[in-house]
Amino acid sequence: MRTLPGDPLIMYLSQDDMADFSTEELDKLRHEWGMDRPMAVQYIDWVGGVLHGDLGTSMFTHVTVSSEIIRALPKTLYIGSLAFLLSIIVGVPAGVIAAIRRGGWLDTVVTMFANLGITIPIFWMGILTIYLFGLYLGWLPIQGYTSPLDDFWLSTRKIILPVFCLSIFAVAASARQTRSSMLEVIQQDYIRFAYSKGLPERVVIMRHALKNGLIPVITLKGMHVSMLFGGSVLIETVFNIPGMGRLAVDGVFSLDYAIVQGVILIIAAVVTISNLVVDISYGWFDPRVRYR
Repeated sequence: MRTLPGDPLIMYLSQDDMADFSTEELDKLRHEWGMDRPMAVQYIDWVGGVLHGDLGTSMFTHVTVSSEIIRALPKTLYIGSLAFLLSIIVGVPAGVIAAIRRGGWLDTVVTMFANLGITIPIFWMGILTIYLFGLYLGWLPIQGYTSPLDDFWLSTRKIILPVFCLSIFAVAASARQTRSSMLEVIQQDYIRFAYSKGLPERVVIMRHALKNGLIPVITLKGMHVSMLFGGSVLIETVFNIPGMGRLAVDGVFSLDYAIVQGVILIIAAVVTISNLVVDISYGWFDPRVRYR
């Protein structure tokens, strides 16, 4: 942020204000915002404020960063959580089916769509879905956000396209990873022994193969949390959703240091917590981890 061209103070003031302000007045305003101090000192002051629950104040809106994040974070978490759940509900079963039907037409279809989902840029997919389902067919709204507490039906219609675009990469990656992991597991001796005992395929897959096959998938899902937040920057910009991604983009373009620092701090905290949850969940899926 500090290496970007431009001066936040100049962007904050209009042309008329710049003409009315003298050099001394500009220096005084820069001093009020603490922009005349060394960068290291500014950072230490910001960290001290964070430790006291103060993330600073936006230079452009004069609203505290905490208030802006409280307003934007629920929207991003709502859309991101739905996309995350969709990636599990669709991606994991698709990968399991592709693995146990290896070489069949189901495997071919799942692999083809998984490869497409990984390579398609989500912002391009967003533009295509806006044109097809919003402008051409007129089935769904193409922008904005409505809380499900205010109007559940309208909220559902508005988030269908953003959730679909945000989840497509996670669904494809989950399907690929699940297929690869399950192919390794179902070739193990204990799986063949379970089949030789006469157990139904459903019981063998669900009780014996799936838990061990999901260990790499769980690690991947932890990484998807950060990818969903990164994708929200593009999706919220394309669909005009006032969430954390849109807040970060506006902060970057306006050189609002406090907003960008606060958004990155919250995203880093969410990713760290998700990684901790993933590490803890290993012990539930693989009891051998508990004894290490």
